[in-house]
Amino acid sequence: MALAFVMSFALAAARYSVTSAPDRVEITDRNTDTVVAIAPQNGNNAFSMKVKGHEVLWWNPTQMSGVPFLGPWANRLDEQAFYANGKRYPFDMTLGNVRGAIPIHGFLTTTDKWRVVEAKANNSAAWVTSRLEFFREPTWMKQWPFAHAIDMTYRLQDGVLEVTTSITNMSAEPMPIAIGFHPYFQLTDSPRDEWTIAVGARTHWKLAPNKVPTGETEPIEAVFPDPHAARLRDYDLDDVFSNLERDGRGRATLSVSGKSQRLTVTFGPNYRSAVVWAPKGRPFICFEPMVGITDALNLAQRGLYNELQSVAPGATWRESFWIAFTQ
Repeated sequence: MALAFVMSFALAAARYSVTSAPDRVEITDRNTDTVVAIAPQNGNNAFSMKVKGHEVLWWNPTQMSGVPFLGPWANRLDEQAFYANGKRYPFDMTLGNVRGAIPIHGFLTTTDKWRVVEAKANNSAAWVTSRLEFFREPTWMKQWPFAHAIDMTYRLQDGVLEVTTSITNMSAEPMPIAIGFHPYFQLTDSPRDEWTIAVGARTHWKLAPNKVPTGETEPIEAVFPDPHAARLRDYDLDDVFSNLERDGRGRATLSVSGKSQRLTVTFGPNYRSAVVWAPKGRPFICFEPMVGITDALNLAQRGLYNELQSVAPGATWRESFWIAFTQ
C-alpha cells in the first residue's frame, strides 16, 4: 500500500515540469500536452504556447508578438507627457526610450533587465517568476519618476496559463497603474476571416484619428450587433472597450472560435478595459488586458475617465489574466 502511494504521488508530480535554457524557460503540463516558452531576456515575453502541437500564440521575432508586457503605461498617450497626482510629468525625448508625438506602449517590451527569481513545478502546477527592478534604471526613472518593482509569474495548471503581475510602489507618493499586455493569438483550424469572436463588454470608446479616446462612449452594440457572436471577417478592429461583463468572481472573458478550436482570455477584476486589435489581412487577434483605457493617465486628469487605479506608497497592486485553449 505504501509503495503504491509513493508511485502514485511520483506519477502525479511528473505531470508538471520546468526546464531552462539560455534563451528561454519552458513550463509543461504533460496531461494536457501544453508547453509554454518564456524569454526573460526579451521583455519576459511568453512567445510560444503549444497545445497538442497547435501553436496558440502568434510569434514573429522581427516585430511585437507573443505576449508582450506594456509598461509603465500601455497603449497611446495624447502628448509627450503624463499626469499623476495632479502634476504633469514631461518626457525627456533626448533619452531615446520614449518616441513619437503620440508615445505608445511605454519602453519595457524588449528589456533584458528581467531576472528569474523562481522556477518550480509540483504535483499541481508549473511556474516561473521573474522580477524587474524598475527603480535601478536611471533613464527609466527620468521618464517615470516612481520607484517600483514588478514581479510576473507565468503559471501553468490544468492546461490553463495564468499570468500574474505584482507591482510594489517604493516611492513616497501614490503611483498610477496603467500597464497592460498585448497578446497575439491564433487558431490553426481555420483562417482569420472564418473566426467568430465574443467580447464581454458593454461600452465602446470613440476614438480620434490618432486612436486616442475622445471621452465619448457608446454601447458596444454600435460596433457589434451581437457582441457574443461577431464574424471577424466583417471587422477591421483597433477598438477600446470597458464596463466589462463580470462573473461572480469579478472576471471577464473574451474569446475567439474557429471550426472546432476556441481560445478564451479571462481578465481579473483589476483589468478594467480591453483593447481588441484584429487588422484585416493579418493572421492573429489581440485581446489585450488593460488596467485602464488608452490614455487613461491623461484623460483622468481632464475628468474624462474615472477608473484610473493607483497603488499607495509601500503597497502592492496585483492582478491576473488567464489563457485557455480547447479543440
